[in-house]
Amino acid sequence: MKGFIDDANYSVGLLDEGTNLGNVIDNYVYEHTLTGKKAFFVGDLGKIVKKHSQWQNVVAQIKPFYTVKCNSAPAVLEILAALGTGFACSSKTEMALVQELGVSPENIIYISPCKQVSQIKYAAKVGVNIMTCDNEIELKKIARNHPNAKVLLHIATEDNIGGEEGNMKFGTTLKNCRHLLECAKELDVQVIGVKFHVSSACKESQVYVHALSDARCVFDMAGEIGFTMNMLDIGGGFTGTEFQLEEVNHVISPLLDIYFPEGSGVKIISEPGSYYVSSAFTLAVNIIAKKVVENDKFSSGEKTGSDEPAFMYYMNDGVYGSFASKLSEDLNTIPEVHKKYKEDEPLFTSSLWGPSCDELDQIVESCLLPELNVGDWLIFDNMGADSFHEPSAFNDFQRPAIYYMMSFSDWYEMQDAGITSDAMMKNFFFVPSCIQLTQEDSFSTEA
Repeated sequence: MKGFIDDANYSVGLLDEGTNLGNVIDNYVYEHTLTGKKAFFVGDLGKIVKKHSQWQNVVAQIKPFYTVKCNSAPAVLEILAALGTGFACSSKTEMALVQELGVSPENIIYISPCKQVSQIKYAAKVGVNIMTCDNEIELKKIARNHPNAKVLLHIATEDNIGGEEGNMKFGTTLKNCRHLLECAKELDVQVIGVKFHVSSACKESQVYVHALSDARCVFDMAGEIGFTMNMLDIGGGFTGTEFQLEEVNHVISPLLDIYFPEGSGVKIISEPGSYYVSSAFTLAVNIIAKKVVENDKFSSGEKTGSDEPAFMYYMNDGVYGSFASKLSEDLNTIPEVHKKYKEDEPLFTSSLWGPSCDELDQIVESCLLPELNVGDWLIFDNMGADSFHEPSAFNDFQRPAIYYMMSFSDWYEMQDAGITSDAMMKNFFFVPSCIQLTQEDSFSTEA
């Protein structure tokens, strides 16, 4: 079925109140069991709409610029474009994807900290003028290749100055900002604001206090040098929970009123990524191999009983596919066994691995599961962020199919948010509540 734009190859199933995400997953597990047991995603686009409503309710004064690299699936980008978000792009490809949706260049910022000259020139050509910068070399590249650039100085925050060894950190120090502003003046580069980023791993909301204070200092410096600043980007780092969003707002709202009050002419923006998409996607994977090992030889060294075995399960997706983020951060989801099992069924220490047999391809180091068999399915929720990169060439690994759905109640909420049914209804189809797990009654969409 046709997508929102002519070359978008997907469609969205509309579910009535009698059908839920679990029914959809059951249906596709059955279908894939018959046709090859390939991994697949189910995307609930209604959750993205709900996240946007939550954002508008809690931090309406901050305009979201969605971080495209987090999940660039066409359905995600088109829903967000229709909801009126901006977009934070890291490459020419991402800028092109967004502009194909009709998004105005004013609603796109180029956020790569290390920009290729060819991509700066592309941004200049298509009118994407707002970009971030944190050092003199990047500033000179911008000056030479983008005459209309509007720069946001990216300043470091306390949570990433001297952070964990091995992590790349970006952002200039407050001390270096005056030098960069003076360089920009000499190079005739327009500096319009400040960006900072607080990691979602940071538990100290006090970091925002210092970051906003530093941003105000940079605004004052810029004014002394002759720049008129009008934009503050508070970055990403939003986990997706309403509680965390309210907690951050509780800290920053009074500070924004002091440092950047409503009448100051400063536009406040942010770069949420996983906030919007993480909870919207569920991944189903199949067990392709199994090993029984002794507990004392188990990788974690954990024991659940003197003579109980432990199991290593190999799945048809791993860190060189949909679990790529596992290489740099902890997995934010707990595997759920799809098949029904008895409540009193024994649980065994288990580890989960991708298909590569690489020691890095470990998805879950240790968890308790009933004994599984080759061919059984595991379900991972919260898989919408950083799971949709190009797959590696290992073992002819193919990108999992994506099946989109939305409940009718979420569809109506989307309409209330201002998306016209005339423009989008052609991409949705009705799914009856009486889904049966038979081939005849199953529904499918193009991935």
